[in-house]
Amino acid sequence: MRITKFYAYLRPVNFQEMKKIFVCVLAVLALISCNTKEDNNLMKVEGSIEGLKKGKIYFQRVEEGKIINIDSIQANGNGTFSFQTSIESPEIFYIYLDKNDGNNLNDRLLFFGEPGSNITINSTRDFFEPNAKVEGSETNKKLVEYKKMVSKFSDKNLELIEKHIRAIQDKNFVLADSLKNASDRNALRRYLYSLNFAINNKESYIAPYIALSEVFDAQLKYLDTINNSLTPEVANSKYGQELAKYIEELKKEQNEKE
Repeated sequence: MRITKFYAYLRPVNFQEMKKIFVCVLAVLALISCNTKEDNNLMKVEGSIEGLKKGKIYFQRVEEGKIINIDSIQANGNGTFSFQTSIESPEIFYIYLDKNDGNNLNDRLLFFGEPGSNITINSTRDFFEPNAKVEGSETNKKLVEYKKMVSKFSDKNLELIEKHIRAIQDKNFVLADSLKNASDRNALRRYLYSLNFAINNKESYIAPYIALSEVFDAQLKYLDTINNSLTPEVANSKYGQELAKYIEELKKEQNEKE
């Protein structure tokens, strides 16, 4: 009996059966590979909004220049939320808070999402955007760093505008002109800061995003400098590809004018 069982393994191979088995194995491997890729690209976003008892929390992204809803959750007595989506490369997302109070101020939070990340967002109902703490995204850390400095330029500009208005009201036009020039210089410094931040952070996905959102109207040579300085990984990302496409369109328009 043992010899019979042994020689059973040496019988001629049925190639049709082997072909079916091979196809099945390939299908299983493809499915595993696909699921692994999806898991690697899956981004989870969860958090809590202190003080939120009723309202709706929306998870949003930008498609073709418009903000669209990915998912939403009703706040029934608590402000906890959990969303997820699959993405290919880091990009901007939003959490929008509809409090049903007729006041939309500070209700939309912009943040950088990343593939395979677990992002945590905690904030408060009344100061949702300014009090928000976002963790789990390296690119978002760069975004926060950038926005922190830019806010200083914005605060300075508001201060200069207020002084400029008072100077005009007092008919002190010499001072008004001086304040206007100071405001223009402040705006230029902000612009140059944005350009330098993008160039100096060529290894971050924040670089092409700033080029597209903050300095899109810069001279072509500056946009080219940002684009050419990007690392291959960043250049192949969503915003890296969009920046390259945008520059090509600008060059085409420039050539047509010439």
